Amino acid sequence: MGQVTVHINDRAYVVACGDGEEAHLKDLAAHINLHVTDLSREVGQIGETRLMLMASLLVADELSDALAKVKMLEADIEQLTQTRIAALERSREAEDLLGDVLDSAARRIEDIARRIEAA
Repeated sequence: MGQVTVHINDRAYVVACGDGEEAHLKDLAAHINLHVTDLSREVGQIGETRLMLMASLLVADELSDALAKVKMLEADIEQLTQTRIAALERSREAEDLLGDVLDSAARRIEDIARRIEAA
């Protein structure tokens, strides 16, 4: 198990993580630190606990927005999939109809050819 030191609001925190997850954890901490830094500029140093709470709520809001977008995109994918399935079915029906028309035309041509030969 690995350990990484992250910096949030000018404080260092040692956090345990899975091997190979150190860089990802640092990126996550940097994202939280951006929120904490922005909040501390806006509202001042109101205490680390409150800053962390507010930053957590902002991150949770971002997550909520992202999940809503994922849900919307999944619905779009489902609709596009259904549209594609319907289009493929119409294409198959058109191919079948075209095959029937070509068969009918071939029979008529053969019939005409027989009549010409018989004449």
